Amino acid sequence: MSKDSQAVIEEFQQNVNMTAKEIESWLKTDESKSVGKKEGNQESIGHESGRHIVEILQKKEGNYTEDDLSQMQRVVSYIKRHSAQKPSSDIEDSRWRYSLMNWGHDPLK
Repeated sequence: MSKDSQAVIEEFQQNVNMTAKEIESWLKTDESKSVGKKEGNQESIGHESGRHIVEILQKKEGNYTEDDLSQMQRVVSYIKRHSAQKPSSDIEDSRWRYSLMNWGHDPLK
């Protein structure tokens, strides 16, 4: 594995602070399904990403594909970008938090 790939994996592991089981349970909630960019009745981008994150978390590190590494980069980028937009109000029941949780990051942890 290249140094670049290892750096992506480490950054992913630092930013995704929910377990596969936590994400799976979260994705089943109405709150999870209520946030994110979607077209029509389709699944939101974040919700779809959450399913891919679960798959990644269930793999052994040596079994990551190029698609997994690419997804890891997207996840880290999203979490960093979205975290910077933290609202000044209570975040516990916010769409902001729900969106981050779809991407595997609970800002209350």
